[in-house]
Amino acid sequence: MTQIYVDADACPVKDEVLRVAQRHGLMTHLVSDGGIRPRPGPLVRLVVVRPGPDAADDWIVDNIQAGDIVITNDIPLADRCLKLGAGAIQPDGRVFSDASIGTALATRNLMADLRERGEVGGGPAPFAKSDRSRFLQALENAIQARLRALQ
Repeated sequence: MTQIYVDADACPVKDEVLRVAQRHGLMTHLVSDGGIRPRPGPLVRLVVVRPGPDAADDWIVDNIQAGDIVITNDIPLADRCLKLGAGAIQPDGRVFSDASIGTALATRNLMADLRERGEVGGGPAPFAKSDRSRFLQALENAIQARLRALQ
């Protein structure tokens, strides 16, 4: 059965994930290096990993399986999960796929290089209500596709 993994430290859609997962009876793992409050429920697992770069990412990759879904803004994590056969969705509703991940990684690396050289500044656009709505639709679509695949 599909499980959901949330890269939870800075995820703005944790409540939405839990609501959708509960409606479908799916186990959800909130993975963090601390600082998030537990969400009670038999289908919610709070995983606290050691502090450090990529600790949450590594835990997710070590536990996720084909057919599961990860919620993350971390493009390299999404790439690692896709290679394992899992789905990957950003909190703004953008869905990573095998066809799109290469471009996403290249763009990420280019922007990091440009920021290091001081040629561009700033970060992502602020999270909007339309992002939340797009995310809910993308998550529902991903879950429905996995449920259809099991039939």
